[in-house]
Parts: sequence; structure tokens; C-alpha cells
Amino acid sequence: MDFTIGLTEGVAWPWPIAVYLFLAGISGGAVAVAICMNLFRGVHQDTPIMKAASLIGFVTIVLGMICLVLDLTNPLFFWRILVYYNPTSVMSIGVMALLFYIPLVFVLMLVSLRQEITSIGCLKWLDPTIGFLAKFRVALDWIVLILAIAICAYTGFLISALIRFPLINTAVLPALFVASGFSAGCAATKVLAAWLFGADRHGEDLHALHAAEWPIMAVEAMCLLMIIIALVSGNEAAKAAASAFCFGLWAQVFWIGAVGIGFIVPLVLSFFGSRNFRDSAAVFYTSGLAAICGMMCLRLFIIYAGQINSI
Repeated sequence: MDFTIGLTEGVAWPWPIAVYLFLAGISGGAVAVAICMNLFRGVHQDTPIMKAASLIGFVTIVLGMICLVLDLTNPLFFWRILVYYNPTSVMSIGVMALLFYIPLVFVLMLVSLRQEITSIGCLKWLDPTIGFLAKFRVALDWIVLILAIAICAYTGFLISALIRFPLINTAVLPALFVASGFSAGCAATKVLAAWLFGADRHGEDLHALHAAEWPIMAVEAMCLLMIIIALVSGNEAAKAAASAFCFGLWAQVFWIGAVGIGFIVPLVLSFFGSRNFRDSAAVFYTSGLAAICGMMCLRLFIIYAGQINSI
């Protein structure tokens, strides 16, 4: 196997990086939203939302790290970045955050899914260990919450550090990635909570989660608007980069995928049509999956359109 070209050639940051940013955003967003719901209510309960979020958080961050490692020039030497740190490098700071986040979100998943895990005959022996870890639940929730938000923001800071690309070299990008991560995290959590953990689609928890999506999506839209305005009103290089929103394949990905599927489809399904239509399972799952798909399209647009429109 040739380890010199990664998974793709061409642009410096190809699609595996976009997938990694997508998965890391969902991981941090889902976990942060679920923990915030518990903290807002002053509890640390293992609700269907918490179970779904912790499972999503661990699985997606692991899959994201696999994409990141496979795209390295020499994947078998990925361990070096875990040993050598540069405190002035955004990537090194992110790796340090991931080094704590991944094992802690795994512990959170074990604690949240304690009943499901110990109900499996061959895993009953884990009950005392999980019970011991559960004693630190309050501290665990707070630490994982801080790290989850940091992971969402880190993905934005990592990309915005590329100074040759006006579209992505903006201080607004980390805020956009946090907002989009929270939005997709909300969508993924409510879908999995209802499908796998029996959460009531019309219950209080999912209703609160669904209501939280709209202000988060509004913040996401405002961040996009600020980026567009900054480009249009900037220097010649910035104005040239603004054309990425109007012309070419990636403009279609943005308007059809990120805006059309990610914003408009959930909006239409939630606010139009009869009540029976809006409350149907098909609408519930379609709306959630559309928001997730929209976030993936946004990450692809940012990565590819940003690099193509360089100085």
C-alpha cells in the first residue's frame, strides 16, 4: 500500500478531512447539547437523549479519527503527533483536547448505557467498574461538556488558520462550526433517541431538543451571512473568493445541499402542512436526516470551495 498520497490527491485538505470535521462536529454537538439539557434541569440522568448522545459522541469521534489518520501521508506514524507537541500550533492543541475527550466520552457512554451494557450476559462483569465510574458523574459531565465545545470550535480554528484562503481564513468560522455541530448534533441525537432508545417523539425531552434547533440554526445562518458580507466588502482576493457562493459545483453543493436540504427542508416540514403530517414519524426522521446531510454539505463546501479560491 502506498502511504505517500493519502486517500485523495489534488487539494491539500481532501474529502476525508471534511468527513472528519463533520463527524467531530456531530460528536461534540450531540454530547454538549445533551449535557446542557441535564445541567439546565439540575440533574445528571441517563435519559434516552443522554444515551443517544453519548453513543453518537463516541462512535463518530472514533470514525472521524480513522478518516484523519488514513489521510495522513504516513498513517502508520500517526502516533508521533501524540508524542511531539507544539503549544503554538492549533493542531497540537486540538490533539491534546482529543486525547482527553475520546477516553472521557467513552466513560460517559459506559455510564449512560450501564443498564443496556450490563443486561448483556457476557458483559455483566463490567457493572462494578461502571458503578465506580458513575460516582464521578458530575465532574465527568462538566469536563466532557467543556471538551465537547472545544472540539467543535477546534475544527473551525484548524481550518481558519489557512491564511491563503479568504473564504475560510475568518474568525467567524469557529463560531459557524460550533453552531453547525450543535445543529447536526441535535438532529442526530433526537433521531437515535427515538429510533433506538424508545424516546417519545411527542415527549417533553424531544420537544425541548427540537425547539433548541431553531435558535441554533439562526446563529448558523448569521455566521454564514457574516462570512459572505466580509468577503463581498473585502479586498480583491476576498471578492474573488465570494464567487464560490455563486458559480461552480460547490455553489450548487452549498445552495442545494447546505441551504436547501439542511435549512429549508426541516423548516418546511416543521411549519407547513397539517398537524398530523408534521407529527408523523416520516417527517420526524426526514427532518433530522436532512439537517445532518446539510451539515455534511456545508463542511464539503467550506473545505473545497475555500481551497479552490485561494490567493
